[in-house]
This record gives sequence, structure tokens and C-alpha cells, in this order.
Amino acid sequence: MELSIVIPLCNEAENAQSLCEELRRCLAGRVAHEVLLVDDGSTDGTSEVLSRLRDEMAGLRVLRHSRNAGQSAALATGVRAARAGWVATLDGDGQNDPADLLKLWQLAATEREPAGLYIGHRVARHDNWVRIASSRIANAVRSRLLHDRVPDTGCGVKLFRRELFLSLPYFDHMHRFLPALVQREGLRVASVPVSHRPRLAGRSKYGVGNRLFAGIVDMAGVMWLQRRRRRAGLIAETGSDEL
Repeated sequence: MELSIVIPLCNEAENAQSLCEELRRCLAGRVAHEVLLVDDGSTDGTSEVLSRLRDEMAGLRVLRHSRNAGQSAALATGVRAARAGWVATLDGDGQNDPADLLKLWQLAATEREPAGLYIGHRVARHDNWVRIASSRIANAVRSRLLHDRVPDTGCGVKLFRRELFLSLPYFDHMHRFLPALVQREGLRVASVPVSHRPRLAGRSKYGVGNRLFAGIVDMAGVMWLQRRRRRAGLIAETGSDEL
């Protein structure tokens, strides 16, 4: 097993099957992988669709939350259950292209010193103007205050080591601040251009209220974490292994 793919879903019954089928076609024979679908308290029949897909598709695992806990909680559930050392993520709405996961994976596999985090940068957004405007404002404010130098932290296309993710401080909405948290550990973050597609079914779970304004307190917390981080820089270990 080389790669675990974690996909959070909430009320995406109309998108789940097409996304899984596309992902299977894209990665078949290219990388040994598993797919973890995390149902974050769906109420629209997503659970039934995922149960059927699990029975039909090899290498597909389904995890369920008893209630909606948010995207960061769903990601954490999936990463904890992952069996591979590398974890990739996608949004469950079908707007991310699964082929971009392969692009990030191949980049990490060929670099002599892989980055701590590979994250997609949606160059051409296919959203309404409210989402695009709120995202641009949030990214600009975040980049200025956190100095993470990443143009698009909201992109669901990400690749990182499982061990690294689990070592980061967890809090609600942490998925929006992964670049700053990874850089806090002294690791490089690579931003990679990826495609973005229109949503064909279902409804977005985010708007101005829960993307722009809700992030202010979280951003203050991340700034505090940045200031409190101290890396000692171990020179050598002394002592004997003998008992």
C-alpha cells in the first residue's frame, strides 16, 4: 500500500458514485492505493450509496460519523484510519479532478527531498462570484498575517505524510491552515496548479459566514501557535546502548 486517499462527504449522494468511478479509472495500475470515504453525518442517502459502493469496489472503505462534525474532523478520522504512509485528500463534491492527485504523487515520488505538504492551487475557479470573492479575500488576509506564501489553502487536493498530519495540533477548521502548520514544523510546502470543475449536483456547504468570518478566531490561534513554536536543533546523542 503506497497511498491512502481520504474523501470527506456530507450530503453528496448524487456525486459519490461518479467520483469513485473516476478515481478508480485514473489510478488503476499506477499506484497501490486505498480509498477512505468519510460520511460526516449525511442525511440525504449518502450512507446508502457509500454502502453499495463499498460492496462493489475493491479497496474502498467507508467510515461514518454519527453527526456532522465538520471537514477537519472528517479528515482526521480518515487519516487516523489510513494504512499507507502517504495520504492524499479530495473534496467530495466532484469539483476536484482525481488526475491531479496523480500529479502530486508523481511529483513527491521524483523529488530528492519531498515537501512536507503538496497542495493544489485552483487557477481557474468554477464557483459563483460570492464564493470566489470570499475565498480571495480570506486567502489574501491569511497569507499576509501567517506569511505562508500559499495562494489557495482552501483547495481540497492535498498530499502529505500520515505521521506528519497526526503530529500537528488539531482544531476545528485546521484543514484551512495546513500550510502554516506544516511550515511551523520547519518543512517545505509546495503549491501546485490544479484544475477546478463546476459542481454538477448537490449544494455547497460553505458561504461567506462560515468561510470568511468564522476563520478570524482560528487565524488568531494559528498566529499564537507560530509564535510559541521553538525548535531545539539536536546536535548529537550521547550515551551507551549497553545495559
